[in-house]
Amino acid sequence: MAKEKLKSPAELNYEEAISELKQLVGEMESSELLLEEGIALFERGQALAARCSALLEEAELKFIQLSSEGFPKSSPDEINNSEG
Repeated sequence: MAKEKLKSPAELNYEEAISELKQLVGEMESSELLLEEGIALFERGQALAARCSALLEEAELKFIQLSSEGFPKSSPDEINNSEG
């Protein structure tokens, strides 16, 4: 992984975090790293995995909340008439 300034995992959205995690895993699998580098990458990977998990859990809770609210009691005709 390049020595660029990385965002904190908390600043990443799901797509950014999972993309970086995939890249990091690929790098760990394909290169010989010094112990310190491997540990640093592993720690970053753990933080990214935790971020992804938290974002998925949050999305699941939102989905459950929205699903439990149900659908409007309006008929399809009422919905179509209100759009025009």
